[in-house]
Amino acid sequence: MVTKAISEPDSPFLDDGWWDSVLAEDEDLAAQTARSPKEEPKKLVQPVDWERAKQLYREDGIVTLNVTGYNRGGLLVEGEGLSGFVPCSHLVNLPAQAEEERRDECFTIYLGQSLNLKVIECVPDEDRVVFSERAARAAAGKRTEIFTSLQPGQRVVGEVTNVTDFGAFVDLGGVEGLIHISELSWGRVAHPGQVLQVGQRIEVVVLEIAPERCRIALSLKRLLANPWETAEAHYPVNSIVPAVITALVPFGAFARLEEGLEGLIHTSEIPMPANTTIQSFLTPGQAVQVRVLQVDAPRQRLGLSMKLI
Repeated sequence: MVTKAISEPDSPFLDDGWWDSVLAEDEDLAAQTARSPKEEPKKLVQPVDWERAKQLYREDGIVTLNVTGYNRGGLLVEGEGLSGFVPCSHLVNLPAQAEEERRDECFTIYLGQSLNLKVIECVPDEDRVVFSERAARAAAGKRTEIFTSLQPGQRVVGEVTNVTDFGAFVDLGGVEGLIHISELSWGRVAHPGQVLQVGQRIEVVVLEIAPERCRIALSLKRLLANPWETAEAHYPVNSIVPAVITALVPFGAFARLEEGLEGLIHTSEIPMPANTTIQSFLTPGQAVQVRVLQVDAPRQRLGLSMKLI
């Protein structure tokens, strides 16, 4: 892992609601109900040795457990006085973009297998233990070393290990951090897969560290200056500037003026011939000239028009 210090980013506190998106794929995490292809949901019956679970978590140890079931969010594992959950995003060989309808097929292959795992969450009060196969690829104790070395505002280099609907996971050398979709670009991102790919090595900024929950918040967009801070000066109202169409929507089209700065061209501001659809008049990637109607930097909104006079 390579690090370079920069000034601490000015960002809102990332609360538990933000962090919970890490486990958003699992709607049944708290209940931890198992499901096999031909059986009704059932509870895991093996009690948890909480002292052992907490020790494994503190020491960043590796344990081998058996896969006993699954639900839509991941695998259920048991063994050695432990039982818990492995989220989809923390499985090494699960296809990163496996469609939901294919997950039963993928999970079935895991049944009866043994996995090397690390405890990444241990919450006795909530009767919850969360494991990670990805974290276990690093040697025991590596997590402590990395969390000790990291500080908010540092630049770190890592490898993208998974891309989900809510963001991308980045391996920092033994611990994974999350770039939430809102931290991928200053502009609009429909899906993180538009920005990052699994296996890609990238530089990111550390936003926040939560060692007690083994979570690191990262940002890609904060490597660049926020274009909205200078948008009003660079694009005064009624100025005519070049743009590129990025997306078509029922009420108009989005156009990019520069990286991270997109605006809306409402249908009423698109001079289309009669009986013409927007799809036949504009296409994503098309270069156009636009007139700036409004710049609302605090709300990151930009109104554009293709009516130049």
